[in-house]
Amino acid sequence: MLDNLTQRLAKVVKTMRGEARLTEANTAEMLREVRMALLEADVALPAVREFIANVKQKALGEEVIGSLSPGQALVGVVQKELAALMGADLGPEAAQLSFAQQPPAIILMAGLQGVGKTTTTGKLAKYLKEQKKKKVLTVSADVYRPAAIAQLESVTKQVGADFFPSSATDKPVDIARNALDWAKKHYHDVLIIDTAGRLGIDEAMMQEIAAVHAAVNPVETLFVVDAMLGQDAINTAKAFNDALPLTGVVLTKLDGDSRGGAALSVRHVTGKPIKFAGVSEKLDGLEAFDPARMANRVLGMGDILALVEEARKGVDMQAATDMANKIKSGGKFDMNDFRAQLNQMKKMGGMSGLLDKLPAQFQQAAAGANMDQAEKQVRRMCGIIDSMTPAERAKPELIKANRKRRIAAGAGVQVQEVNRMLAQYDQMNTMMKKLKGGGLMKMMRGMKGMMPGMR
Repeated sequence: MLDNLTQRLAKVVKTMRGEARLTEANTAEMLREVRMALLEADVALPAVREFIANVKQKALGEEVIGSLSPGQALVGVVQKELAALMGADLGPEAAQLSFAQQPPAIILMAGLQGVGKTTTTGKLAKYLKEQKKKKVLTVSADVYRPAAIAQLESVTKQVGADFFPSSATDKPVDIARNALDWAKKHYHDVLIIDTAGRLGIDEAMMQEIAAVHAAVNPVETLFVVDAMLGQDAINTAKAFNDALPLTGVVLTKLDGDSRGGAALSVRHVTGKPIKFAGVSEKLDGLEAFDPARMANRVLGMGDILALVEEARKGVDMQAATDMANKIKSGGKFDMNDFRAQLNQMKKMGGMSGLLDKLPAQFQQAAAGANMDQAEKQVRRMCGIIDSMTPAERAKPELIKANRKRRIAAGAGVQVQEVNRMLAQYDQMNTMMKKLKGGGLMKMMRGMKGMMPGMR
């Protein structure tokens, strides 16, 4: 989502790192570029002004002057202030959900219609159930949108949480009270209440959600906002912040194709921490928001910790260990191993998801690649391997002309695609042999020619 901003800031960072000494002139030039990059990304003007003022003060102060590497020190200042803009100054505990009350802890979801509140409620239920080991109950107090209640019931069942039924004829306050009573009687740790939204701010909606809030006194009131709304997100945030005692923000569609100013502005406007970010449409696509790590990604420094977490969730560690031991002991990397690697990559969000978390220098290795096309070709490669016999997967050298035609027909592709996939397997096989004495940069150079669309 923040690609354009990242590219602009990466150029500034590269220039800054090359400076032997900092002066008012080159610092002012750098800040002008940063200011333009932030404004183009739809960051709210007050947030931009505060950010630029803070960076300027520290850039020309003791933190940078006299440093052995002023350019590097200035990069650190920009990263630190960008993280502060997104909430790092509130402290790590501010982004944590509070359960400091007698169960059930009540979480109220607020926001406009269409921002993804209902799906986010399901994602949050899954997160709390799996990551925090909580017994979760959800309920919909949206009696206006057709199928809203059925939608929440569906996503709640998918994530394995409990659902409290409600009806479009019920009053939202009564729904919330009845759900709370049920949660107490059935020993739930958390009750998540999904509320109604509108296409725009109106007085009736604000009065209704304020009444629900007063009836159940939630420990967390989360404002759900679409990161693709730009400046509209800022105006909506102000209205909800005035009407409700918000405790945090959830950004949805952070994987979308937008300029991303909301991610950098909402915390500044509301004064409340961003607690979660929706990073995909899947029900496990909700991440705890970390301002420092997001600042790293915006500046093109990558988010290696997020990559490690994705690996921990998506990778079969035993299979990975077996693979490493096999290669280390001189074992052959066959088509079964190749298929397993493609599967692991898909579990970790595909090539685009992996590259997004890597530092800029690694992303440049894939510059110009059509990731959608590459993902499609990876799926075809899996289909081709699935069309092989067990013997062919174990010994790819058996695959000659007749076998290639049979495999292509079984996978529904042309023989040329089978040839291309076999060539990519050979490159991967060669790279795996080199990996024993290589490193990540060597692997990335190998990947440049190995994957479809990457040159």
